[in-house]
Amino acid sequence: YISFWDVVKLCQKPLSNGKWRIFHARRVDEMIQALILRYIFRCKIKMVFSSAAQRKRSGSTVWITRKMDAVVAVSQRSAGFLDVGPDIVIPHGVQSGIYVPAEDKAAAWQALGYGGNVGIGILGRVRKQKGVHHFVRACIRVLPQHPDVNAVVVGAIGSSHQDFVDGLKQEIADAGLAERITFTGELPFERIPPIFSALSAVCALSDNEGFGLTVPEAMSAEAAVLATDAGAWKEIIREGQDGYVVPVNDTDAVADRLALMLADREKLTAMGKAGRERVLADYSIEREARQLLDFFDSLQA
Repeated sequence: YISFWDVVKLCQKPLSNGKWRIFHARRVDEMIQALILRYIFRCKIKMVFSSAAQRKRSGSTVWITRKMDAVVAVSQRSAGFLDVGPDIVIPHGVQSGIYVPAEDKAAAWQALGYGGNVGIGILGRVRKQKGVHHFVRACIRVLPQHPDVNAVVVGAIGSSHQDFVDGLKQEIADAGLAERITFTGELPFERIPPIFSALSAVCALSDNEGFGLTVPEAMSAEAAVLATDAGAWKEIIREGQDGYVVPVNDTDAVADRLALMLADREKLTAMGKAGRERVLADYSIEREARQLLDFFDSLQA
């Protein structure tokens, strides 16, 4: 961490090679900082903004964005929400060396202690906007037909969402599945990659997302994915090959696709392997960094 004043001092010193420094902003307040550096402190910087938001922007945000030297969109969908098209689309990437597949998913899952031989899950903040209720209700429908499968809901439960979670736990208990669907609560980061590695299928069911790293993280760990049409997920997931995309806010669609995935375990495994290959080819953090650096170099001309 360095303070803004440290950045001012740094950027006021010309680079020995005469090149521009790159100020890479990801939020509106960071774009404002870049403008202050250039126009008040006269720093030699190129201002680049990465845009992930999928919503109509305010007039002030549009004005600030137009002042940037370049705009990067993180997906084709987010590019469509820009007032003026981006200079380039560079998707986010994930750390494929951290999100790795288990050598034996069944053994890895059993070692976690959540019961069953096969694990499915949803990870992230536990709230309605993340579609956790769709996952739980789909599991209530589907798990009775698959006694070897157990499910986890992994993520922090804020106090304002406790009633929502308590209601879901009651639905689970009423269905007789309290021992098969577990809410883990918030876990330290070091415990998250092993859970991804052990899961055979991961659901990501948000109403909306900017990009949505959960899906490529799961794919990197060779988990088949079932996601809503939010964020960049429809661009990432190859339908029927890495997993499936369903409409937002549609429990029936989630349950139908989840049942389809669990009915064919060989295909479920194949989806996971295909997803890992997809991430290594197109969604690694190394690829993202390389593309960004190449783009930054192009701005020096």
